[in-house]
Amino acid sequence: MIPISTASSDPAFVLSRPQRTVSASAGTVFRSAHDAITALRSGRISHIVGALPFRPGAPTALWAPESVTITDAPYEPRMLERESMTDSRSLPQFAFDAALPAPDEHRRRVATAVELLADTAHPVRKVVLARAIRARSATPVRALDILDLMVASDPMSNGFLVDLSAAGGRYPGRHLIGSSPEILVRRDGNRVVSYPLAGSARRVLDDGDADRVAAETLLASTKDLAEHRFVTDQVSAVLRDRCAQVHTPAPELMSTPAMWHIGTPITAAVPLAGPSALELAVALHPTPAICGTPTAAATRLIAELEGERGFYAGAVGWCDADGNGEWMVSIRCAELSEHGTTLLAHAGGGIVAASDPTAELAETTGKFQRILAPLGIADLPVTVC
Repeated sequence: MIPISTASSDPAFVLSRPQRTVSASAGTVFRSAHDAITALRSGRISHIVGALPFRPGAPTALWAPESVTITDAPYEPRMLERESMTDSRSLPQFAFDAALPAPDEHRRRVATAVELLADTAHPVRKVVLARAIRARSATPVRALDILDLMVASDPMSNGFLVDLSAAGGRYPGRHLIGSSPEILVRRDGNRVVSYPLAGSARRVLDDGDADRVAAETLLASTKDLAEHRFVTDQVSAVLRDRCAQVHTPAPELMSTPAMWHIGTPITAAVPLAGPSALELAVALHPTPAICGTPTAAATRLIAELEGERGFYAGAVGWCDADGNGEWMVSIRCAELSEHGTTLLAHAGGGIVAASDPTAELAETTGKFQRILAPLGIADLPVTVC
């Protein structure tokens, strides 16, 4: 265990959800999820907060905070009232800087994956490929200011902020901020919920009829339902190994401000002394929704085609000594540099043998809007889309 501290009065961790907000200070770092789980089980600490990276085995950003505040209400943005969101003078000012990689390269990566997945001898059946957008600000921006924008612009008040310093290496001073719609796992007493999302379509916000058609087309899509089934099958199997009364209903539509998604609310039960929310999160992560299937082979293909993801497509959350807690998949998010002037946002999509590279590029463009639009980057350059 390694103690960390921050000179800032801002919280080092915030998770805002419709029914609860958890806010925490810095504290004592655990270099692995295993060490954090052991400490929770021993009763030596009361809470763990932080983030899991995308790649299992990479350094985590987990710690036992010196102080924790839990309220039964969503986070209230401090610097912005919802009605003042149109006052651009109050907003952090970022400008588009670069697409990483270039759009044509992302299409080529998707085309390569499609060709591999079409080969029945190849082990991977689905892989999730992502790209990034870099934005810059002329003046330093506080991570908490970005969190305010994420929560204020989300109908469900979803948002998170994690100081990544606990991961060491290149991460001291960096923050992960976002507004994820996807529950990796939540445990409340003996009740467990996972709400995986896979299969997406961009919303048509200026045309209600077209928006409805987009939603209905998505839920009827053979390709997207097959992609979604990979996820629900794996999540259900992991929960059946550790829980009882696992219930996997039919998939449903869910919406965010920019996208339609196919989701399935999977429920289960555990004894009070059963696996904690953190233990379940580690067992479930990474799901096919953000990695692919089979997991190990898909992870290798991502490393080959895309490279290192860091904390994008990992998990953000908290857990207490009683095993209760919640972990969200870290999507619709961006990493803020230590100086507060560079933001790196990621967006990805699930690739199967029936995927179209141009459509997959467009899907990521839609997903970027969740993190970029509140920052004033509502329209990306045509060359990026």
